[in-house]
Amino acid sequence: MINIELLRETTQIPGAPGYEHKVRNFIKERVSDFTDELRTDPMGNLIAYRKGASNQKFMIAAHMDEISFIVSHIDEDGFVKFQPLGGFDPKTLTAQRVIIHGNEDVMGVMGCKPIHIMTSEERAKPTKIQDYYIDTGLSQKELSTKISIGSPITRERQLIEMGDNINAKSVDNRVSVFILMEALRELKSENLPIDVYGVFTVQEEVGLRGATAATMGLNPDFAINLDVTLACDVPGTMNFERITDLGKGTAIKVMDGRTICDYRMVDFMKKTAEKANITYQMEVLPKGGTDTASMQQYAQGGSIAGGISIPCRYLHQVIEMANKKDIRASIDLLKACILDIDKYNWDHK
Repeated sequence: MINIELLRETTQIPGAPGYEHKVRNFIKERVSDFTDELRTDPMGNLIAYRKGASNQKFMIAAHMDEISFIVSHIDEDGFVKFQPLGGFDPKTLTAQRVIIHGNEDVMGVMGCKPIHIMTSEERAKPTKIQDYYIDTGLSQKELSTKISIGSPITRERQLIEMGDNINAKSVDNRVSVFILMEALRELKSENLPIDVYGVFTVQEEVGLRGATAATMGLNPDFAINLDVTLACDVPGTMNFERITDLGKGTAIKVMDGRTICDYRMVDFMKKTAEKANITYQMEVLPKGGTDTASMQQYAQGGSIAGGISIPCRYLHQVIEMANKKDIRASIDLLKACILDIDKYNWDHK
């Protein structure tokens, strides 16, 4: 159904915002045979171009970066302080391993003040991200030969299969990188109706920065973003809070906290899914944003934009979970949208 080993490799590569080069190199090796042109823009976005019958432009984005940290201080005892790159719920840092990427990789563990010596007032307060440090087991002198201020830090966790699901770090958003790579591969012998630009973007987790630059450079007519979305189908949530359900198909974005998708793109995607018998659900995400917003707003005059979203439990943790059938449905919907983009009446009101 899907290439688990490729997905495993894709999730494991470190790619902090601004340090996506290892992910980019990995993608280059795997899509170069499926593109007419492959280039990297000054911001670091990787652009995979396929020539189509029409010179209208269709931009498809999947961000390469993962929520991470960056070294901000190494104290006299060798403990490392850091700044987050992206949005973290501090409680998810407890008892986690991380990797500091310097001259060589250094394994570390997240630590904070032990509960055994906290005062009752300290125990009653939620732990803040500033309360954590990284312990590598090395002295300041040893550590300073391996890492420095500004070294990126990523989280350590392997991909496992759990029933029909996969569980790993960085499913946000390597699953979408995987989907875009696989769609390009599976379309390699197809004649495309319009020019397609598959863009693997940088720095999404810190403000949609790469997609903004790429959109301004490409100026697309149409755009689809690939990203995960919340699957809140777990105990303790009301039905109206679920957003999406794991295992019930790919999701067609209606809106999120940064954009309202073009109603024509939403309608096109629904009809395309139904024509191809692809299981889907609708996504209305009240908070959070994706590269969809940049692609919609930063094309000259705007673009007709929407999103394919992959349901994901435990978002922004190291145990992010996605369903294999949802991933397959997302690949199929993306391919169908690329092949049918010229068959829809985009002029209707």
